[in-house]
Amino acid sequence: MAKVTKAEHHLSEEEILKRMKRTVGFWRVQKWLAILIATVDPCPARQIAQHTGLAEQTIHNLISSYNRLGPQALEGPGKGNRGRAYLSLEQEAEFLKPFFERAATGRIATAREIHKALEKRLNCSAHITSVYRLLKRHGWRKIVPRPVHAEARVERQEEFKKNSLK
Repeated sequence: MAKVTKAEHHLSEEEILKRMKRTVGFWRVQKWLAILIATVDPCPARQIAQHTGLAEQTIHNLISSYNRLGPQALEGPGKGNRGRAYLSLEQEAEFLKPFFERAATGRIATAREIHKALEKRLNCSAHITSVYRLLKRHGWRKIVPRPVHAEARVERQEEFKKNSLK
């Protein structure tokens, strides 16, 4: 017989149900459901995993962290949100400020130059695409000259070519 997985009574059944209803995201709701099952009707982790659709090891990890930390274990920041970013958005803006000022006066700032400055600031190597993404995040775009003037008239240009002195 498998070991029974039981959750500590940090919250009442009603409070867990309230938090389930407030929670956004299917998998987060499933985690609260696993806590509810382990609180109300303790059973083996394999059985809870079958009811919730979570992996058995996930149930073990979830119940263990819930027993140690309480409800805060499930209310973390979640996935995403630039977890592996080199700098915060404020630090990135501060880093790019001198380059923005130079570009405003008409001097060119290249991605390679920004890349070297970024690597110097981080004291580690960074891929050049991270610089391009950084620039895009802060509204920089590559500006190139138009191939044709917006007010150009082809017939006048042809007339000029024919009638001009050679």
